[in-house]
Parts: sequence; structure tokens; C-alpha cells
Amino acid sequence: MRHGSIPGVHGRVRPLTLLGDPRLRERCRDVTDFGPETAALVEDLFATMYAAQGVGLAANQIGVPLRVFVYDCPDDDDVRHLGHVVNPRLVAADGIVLRGPEGCLSLPGLEAGTERYDHAVVEGFTVTGEPVTVHGTGFFARCLQHECDHLEGRVYADRLTGLRRRRLERRIRRASWSR
Repeated sequence: MRHGSIPGVHGRVRPLTLLGDPRLRERCRDVTDFGPETAALVEDLFATMYAAQGVGLAANQIGVPLRVFVYDCPDDDDVRHLGHVVNPRLVAADGIVLRGPEGCLSLPGLEAGTERYDHAVVEGFTVTGEPVTVHGTGFFARCLQHECDHLEGRVYADRLTGLRRRRLERRIRRASWSR
């Protein structure tokens, strides 16, 4: 029997902020009120992430400039990681640098080989203000780094160089949603 509610069941699906929207490029503000508004935001993030079939979603991806993200992401051993972090800080990103496919709900239909560390640690808080530390390896470490980047106003395309960057930029220019 499951205890507690399913994340997002009480949330509403919000429109995604797409590349080209300036809110995606701004550094998000710290959450200062751990009240019902923050809890509702987390529920909306889960609902929106699940509706879009993503594995992570940051608040600015739904137009809210606050430092919050949610995740429901497997690691490389197919272990499921489910949770949220308020006011996250990426305190470690280390290990081997791997290039792997990376996409983003704010850049729908696009993907590029992006270099990320295979280990990451994020510290922050729950919606109730309790401290939390999240450790990730493999694909889940990639997810944690990706979501922390969003809250700093960056997208994975910013990490690309050379031919991979030029190819993605051409596909972005051709994509109708970026206009």
C-alpha cells in the first residue's frame, strides 16, 4: 500500500517556457516562504513534467523565477529517483566526464551529445524547509546538473561547442516553436 500522495496529482499542468523566452535565461531567486504556495508550485511542476513526459523540470521552465526543481529520473542502474529540491546548490560535480544525449522540455524535439560529470551532489531544502542532500550518478547526475543549470539561466545548448553547437543552432532556427 502506498503512503502519501502521488506527486503532481493535486497540481495543474502549466504551459512550458520555450527557448527564446527571456525568463529561461534569468537566474532564479531563492525561495523565502516555505508555505502553501511553494507546495503548490512543486505539485504543478510534477504535473507538468509528467504531462510532458520529462524526467526533471525547473520552475523557470513554467515561467516562475524561483529556485525549485522536481525530478523522477532513473540512474544508469535503472534505480528510480523521485523528489524535489528548493533552493538547490550543486555542491559537487565530479568523476568522469561523459558525453551523452541530452534533451530539454524547453527545446522540444531536440537533443545533442552534451558533456556532464557522472557524479553530482545537490543540497537544498524540501517544501517544508527541511534540509536535503541528493546524490546522483550516471543519467541521474546528468539530470541534477541540467536542472541546476536552468536555475542559473542556462540550457544544455550553452554547454555545446564546435560542430555539435552549430548543428543544434541550425535545428533551433528551423524549429517553429523558437520563433
